[in-house]
Amino acid sequence: MAAPWEDVLRNKPAIQEAASVAVDAALLHGVLMRTEGEPNASDVVNYAPFTLLPSAVPSALFEQAYAVQQDFNLLVDAISQNKEFLEHTLASTIKVDDFTAQLFRIHMQVLEEGLAQSVFLGINRSDYMFDCGVDGTPALKQIEINTIAASFGGLTSRTAAVHGQVLKVLGKSKEASRLLPNNPSKGLALGIAKAWELYGSPSAVVMFLVEEVQRNIFDQRCVENELWNRNIRVIRKRFRDVFEKGSVDDARRLYMDGQEVAVVYYREGYVPKNYNQQNWEARLLLERSRAVKCPDIATQLAGTKKVQQELSRPGTLERLLPGHAEAVTRIRATFAGLYSLDVGEEGDKIAATAIADPDRFVLKPQREGGGNNLYGEELRQVLEKIRDSPERTSYILMDKIKPQPAMNYLLRAHSPLQVSECVSELGIFGVYVRQGKEMVMNEAAGHLLRTKAIEHADGGVAAGVAVLDTPYLV
Repeated sequence: MAAPWEDVLRNKPAIQEAASVAVDAALLHGVLMRTEGEPNASDVVNYAPFTLLPSAVPSALFEQAYAVQQDFNLLVDAISQNKEFLEHTLASTIKVDDFTAQLFRIHMQVLEEGLAQSVFLGINRSDYMFDCGVDGTPALKQIEINTIAASFGGLTSRTAAVHGQVLKVLGKSKEASRLLPNNPSKGLALGIAKAWELYGSPSAVVMFLVEEVQRNIFDQRCVENELWNRNIRVIRKRFRDVFEKGSVDDARRLYMDGQEVAVVYYREGYVPKNYNQQNWEARLLLERSRAVKCPDIATQLAGTKKVQQELSRPGTLERLLPGHAEAVTRIRATFAGLYSLDVGEEGDKIAATAIADPDRFVLKPQREGGGNNLYGEELRQVLEKIRDSPERTSYILMDKIKPQPAMNYLLRAHSPLQVSECVSELGIFGVYVRQGKEMVMNEAAGHLLRTKAIEHADGGVAAGVAVLDTPYLV
């Protein structure tokens, strides 16, 4: 899967010139993050980390990932509406994982009271790697699907222009012209705008629910600006603002500072550290309102690793998507081996296998946000510790994917310029809007390629491990 710039990688003067052009181009195009030292100030910013050169991606696998995205949108939506499936699948997890249990309690409470929400907006990102397996032929294998706060749709919309400039400087204008246009921020905003329109109150606002520390604000601003361009008002609030100033009226309309909220777009709330008692109360208030939540709590639960593992069982996809045989086939083709660690013979057996051969597997907790998975010796130690405890049911096991590494330069502020052996992960953004039972929008909204040096087993861009990239189709 070599890209056509192997010759350039060894040309040190050309690489140094290209790197300085690349950094300026990133700043010029707005591929920006706030700094670690000043995470809430925009008067000191730097470029978000990215690769110097685009990475080769097999065009057949790229097309396969796009082709299956609408199927995944349908699947996530079907799971979110299936109370029995979520209840059954998460039964063992909620006994040992407090975070998932708390989300599940809110889900059940909202259902018991009767859903006020009638318009549903899903923004997800399905992430894949290219597994070279036994015979060396790359295959598309899903890592996970992110159903809450899927990030970098904004910055990746600007990254291809930077890579185009770099290739031109390196004398590769023809290759630069082959880079695909990509604008997820526009696609995500179209989904939010559609949900806002269907909510049916022209004076209502869209609320971005954001973290206390907001290093990745420019990524969000790309989506936000698309909404302002459509004359849709956007406000940015934190959980504590909702706790202090949020209210729901008798008609279950949500208000913040006296403004009606049509859509709540979560860029927060996906890990336990995002919550204290007040924040859980704020989350419940939001869920009980008729505002369109992206995601509603059932859709967040649909993205848990336990659900991912359950989907790989024979017959599960068919039950969730009756009458969609072709979609089921396309989805199943992307699955890597996934295994339950539930208490019982099946779980005992797979735990023993993984302890004996830890390099075959990845141990995954029910967490989003990167940097949570366990590999190799660490996996073995944790599994040995919990193998006879119900705690093991808060994890799933997955076959470790073995991609083909390639050489590239990873550009990070204040880091030396050196070539690294790298692997990439492709994400496809999906957007859907459902009103009542009718699907009114179902789209693939763009892609995100992230690349990291092979010594890092786990972690995304926000976690400081992977960097932004652009696919070059081969």
